[in-house]
Amino acid sequence: MSDPKKAEKKSRQQVFTLLVQIGRKEGDGLPEKATGAALMCFASGVDEAEAVRETVAILKQADTNPLDVTGYGTLTEREEEGHEIDDEERALMQRALDENSVIIAQMTPFFD
Repeated sequence: MSDPKKAEKKSRQQVFTLLVQIGRKEGDGLPEKATGAALMCFASGVDEAEAVRETVAILKQADTNPLDVTGYGTLTEREEEGHEIDDEERALMQRALDENSVIIAQMTPFFD
């Protein structure tokens, strides 16, 4: 008789590229005159929804004010869309996968 647990497919973590827009919040660490920022993140998850939830939760813990998240897919999906992904970006994606974490790869502050 086969073991049903072995028949189950284990969910595989993937890394998703997310662009998170944050607003101002006291103690957020943004430059004084910034009105917010865009954060390019690499987040691991079994699906994009989980990666978004984890990213938003971590950013809230870090005293930021996440307002909007745009998903750009996995490495494979981005390559299929013709995105150029350099070695540094690939290394950060691998780190997010290895550590099951969220990596903020770039922060661009917004000014009026």
